[in-house]
Amino acid sequence: MANSPQSKKRARQNERRQTINKMRRSRIRTHLRKVEEAIASGDQDAAAAALRTAQPEVMRGVTKGVVHKNTAARKMSRLSHRVKAIGAAV
Repeated sequence: MANSPQSKKRARQNERRQTINKMRRSRIRTHLRKVEEAIASGDQDAAAAALRTAQPEVMRGVTKGVVHKNTAARKMSRLSHRVKAIGAAV
């Protein structure tokens, strides 16, 4: 339990950051889910549009420290390959 004024303040700050980071992670996952759903539907145009809207969200998560840079790059790379594969398959 926090005793000193400084540790009490850090506890309050950590609580706020946790809430904000949770919202950011949720927002990123929502955008990624929309891309996944568009890929599953087989509509390349919708999937490409969803990917274009998801990319800035994921990169924003990187700059805010919610997602690691390599994790974001890996996710975007795999999704873009899958979106391209829709066009090749059809």
